[in-house]
Amino acid sequence: MNLALLGFLMVATFMTLIMTKKMTPLVALIVIPSVFGVIAGQSAGLGDMMIEGIKNLAPTGVMLLFAILFFSIMTDTGLFDPLVGRLIRIVHGDPLLILMGSVGLCALVSLDGDGSTTYIITIAALLPLYKRFGMNRLYLCCLLMVTSGIMNLTPWGGPTARAASALKLDPATLFLPLIPGMIAGLAFLIGLAVWFGRKERRRLGQVSAHASVEVTDMAVSQYPDARRPNLIWFNGALVVALLVLLVWGVLPLSVLMMIAFAIAMIVNYPGVAQQKERIAAHAGNVLSVVSLIFAAGIFTGILGGTGMVEAMSKEVVGFIPPALGPYMAPITALLSIPFTFFISNDAFYFGMLPILAEAGAHYGVEPMAIARASLMGQPVHLLSPLVPSTYLLVSLAGIDLADHQRFTLLPATAVCVVMTLVGMIALAFPFIA
Repeated sequence: MNLALLGFLMVATFMTLIMTKKMTPLVALIVIPSVFGVIAGQSAGLGDMMIEGIKNLAPTGVMLLFAILFFSIMTDTGLFDPLVGRLIRIVHGDPLLILMGSVGLCALVSLDGDGSTTYIITIAALLPLYKRFGMNRLYLCCLLMVTSGIMNLTPWGGPTARAASALKLDPATLFLPLIPGMIAGLAFLIGLAVWFGRKERRRLGQVSAHASVEVTDMAVSQYPDARRPNLIWFNGALVVALLVLLVWGVLPLSVLMMIAFAIAMIVNYPGVAQQKERIAAHAGNVLSVVSLIFAAGIFTGILGGTGMVEAMSKEVVGFIPPALGPYMAPITALLSIPFTFFISNDAFYFGMLPILAEAGAHYGVEPMAIARASLMGQPVHLLSPLVPSTYLLVSLAGIDLADHQRFTLLPATAVCVVMTLVGMIALAFPFIA
């Protein structure tokens, strides 16, 4: 059977089952690729493909495990309580200001280039506000995820680094012309937050100033006995040091998270019983996220190992008529929206991007332009069930993945379009060669 067709069928089956809630993502990530791998006639090699996929995602799984534990412990100590108090005083219980603040806070925190860290910090700071005022948490997840998708285009972010590596380009040169599009995308999100905010104002009614004052002492930390107000400066310095070292790239992120977690435990909870209690308090959240990461490894391992990704890429490129060749830059931007959703960033940038760049060069479109255009689909990419941090976001916010995907798909796609149009206007990549 045609591998490309089989790959498209596998992805479609997987997405249909989880979006209709016929199967949980954890089970679907394991069962669906296994079945399609057998149908492809490669049952003998499935085990090796699965292990390879798991190995590739193992560092991400380890990073998420210790990132969740570290930032959960920082939350327990009360580190983020002052930030929440300040936010409440600024927004005065106004849903519109809370939603606008969500975009601003996420944009700042996202500068570290790691989506998981961004979600943990922003959810810890913002979720109590949404709960207190009864706001729709789908708005929160939508704004955080799309903002993160825009800010992920920084040179130290994963997609830009992959695109630069795949085509042997300088990441800084690749990034700088994208800034106008990123600013436009953030401005669009601020407008979207205002629209959401007006809807919430009508639904909830204005919260009185008196109600706002009543919650100024609200704490993010849920365990009073675990709070360490006397260590707030040490814990703050530890988080800042972690983020600086993360951007600096001194050690792999997973190692940095492990070391930060160990230091935090020793200083804040020196007793063995205390440490066990803190780990047990967050074990459920850790297990639900990390198990999905390793299951996603099976999906990506089989998708790549069977040759489906390569076949799908060639099929798509071969489908482009010669008359559209000079328009390869906007075509690449358009293709990046569905393809970074259906396949991993690694598969798209290392498997498909070189083929697109080669086709573009044939029609006079520079590889640099193709690389920039290929980054336009990142806000939608983060909706993919193959993105580990997405599970973390919906888990922390307490919403269903399918509900989040259905709600956020249209706003995320709109931001991709805005970034693409501004990117062409700002000459980051041409409309036509």
